[in-house]
Amino acid sequence: MLYRAALVSQLYLLIVFIAKFTAVALPENFAPPNNVEELYDQLSRLGFAKDGNADVQSRSIAVGPEHGNCRKPCTLLANILQNATFFPATSVYQQQQSEYWSTQQAETLPACRVLPSSAREVAVTYLVTAFYKCKFAVKGGGHASFGGASSIQDGVTIDLQRLNTIQDNSEGTVTQVGPGNRWIDVYQYLTPKNLAVVGGRDSDIGVSGFTLGGGISYFSERYGWACDGVENYEVVLANGHIVNVNLDKYPDLYWALRGGGNNFGIVTRMDLATFPQGQMLGGNSVYPLTANASIIAAYQRFVADLPSDPDAAIIVAFAYLQGQWIANNIYAYAKPVTKPPIFEEFFALQNMTSTLRIANLTNITAELTTYSPPGFRQTYRSVTFKNNAEIQQRVFDIFFEEMDPIKDLTGIVPALAMQPISKSVIALFSKNGGNALGLADEEGPFLIVQLAVQWSSSADDSKVYSTTQRVVERSVAAAKILGVDSKYIYQNYAAKGQDVFAGYGETNQRRLIEISKRYDPKGVFQKLQPGYFKLGRF
Repeated sequence: MLYRAALVSQLYLLIVFIAKFTAVALPENFAPPNNVEELYDQLSRLGFAKDGNADVQSRSIAVGPEHGNCRKPCTLLANILQNATFFPATSVYQQQQSEYWSTQQAETLPACRVLPSSAREVAVTYLVTAFYKCKFAVKGGGHASFGGASSIQDGVTIDLQRLNTIQDNSEGTVTQVGPGNRWIDVYQYLTPKNLAVVGGRDSDIGVSGFTLGGGISYFSERYGWACDGVENYEVVLANGHIVNVNLDKYPDLYWALRGGGNNFGIVTRMDLATFPQGQMLGGNSVYPLTANASIIAAYQRFVADLPSDPDAAIIVAFAYLQGQWIANNIYAYAKPVTKPPIFEEFFALQNMTSTLRIANLTNITAELTTYSPPGFRQTYRSVTFKNNAEIQQRVFDIFFEEMDPIKDLTGIVPALAMQPISKSVIALFSKNGGNALGLADEEGPFLIVQLAVQWSSSADDSKVYSTTQRVVERSVAAAKILGVDSKYIYQNYAAKGQDVFAGYGETNQRRLIEISKRYDPKGVFQKLQPGYFKLGRF
């Protein structure tokens, strides 16, 4: 008996030693505060309810948790973050509402808007909001097309605009970027240093949402998508803790953030891999719509050949603009070369106008912004096919058939854009432990088809939405007949209601859900942050 007791004692001491001195000690509690005392402890930890500060503590207790009531957390936040919380009658609130890209987002009115200036203030805002079971949204650049994506009706909108720091290291290999930046801010900082990161081609788009959804860049053939270039995320987790997430710390969460959207926490900083970049070729060439068959045939060959030249990028688009149907190719080449051989087949076509030039990245990406101005109603819809000229031509025909009858709606600009996912890009998805997108190079190359429509009047919403849905449904049916269909849906171009994560494949979707359960056991980012695309966990 004495021997058994001694053995048990030794085993107990060994377990205590392992728990104390190894990284696999006791499981971390990722749940948010469950009562007033826990909330106060969290606020104290963050420095917003220091010992002896009975004022904040009494307010916390006096308000009391009322589920779904967002007036009270707004009131408490106004007391804690006095210069960061704004209500509908204030000019700051109204200005921030006007800065959304789409009208549908601007029309979605929260009970209050909070503009934190640090990760700690983000954590405080999140903790108070989640404690009261108040629904919330997180806004970075605000460039989503549908209402509720980064706005929330009668809830709390956490606007990250003030988290706008940009700082590169002395070697020029990593740039820390706050989520309140748009790509124009990043490029204006890096371009004078002859540096760049894998970022957006429309410089008005926000950094964070773009990157969390994947992020296609002019430099993707050489470096992968934007999510592949993130070396570290600073994240506010469901328990309010601020952590660094990378390949060494929380590697499963690091994988999930690379394409997993807003389902795991609030990103307050990204550290982006940075590389040398000087002058480059870029611009748009407009062609008559009658050139569509020649452009499509050339594009199929271009996509297949892309791995041979990682500096090249082309977006092929067709649109109704200023009273006429046009084809519009958007070119980029990462070196100052005026006639890259890989563009030769396109350059042989007679264009109507062209802005092709040697310029810097800031200049080239600013041009694309002019094609999608703010202040209109917007919708996106996306689908992916295997690279095939026949399906490209069929999709073009369907788009024209469906859109031509509504081309005279007030303010309407319907556009169909095609862009590749080459085998070389898919191979880069495996960097640093891989991303969550679920694409395999043996199945590629692929072609992302984006349907984008802007228009003016809400009275035309049903016509536009039903038409875009028919275009996609008919295109998918045609692709299945040809055997070139794919379930993948690019998150940043998806419409509300499209099942993005099912397109990542069953294995990846299940893994994302399990990671969500681990780091957000109460499902806060699934239930209280309903905007954008959810995992299907509930």
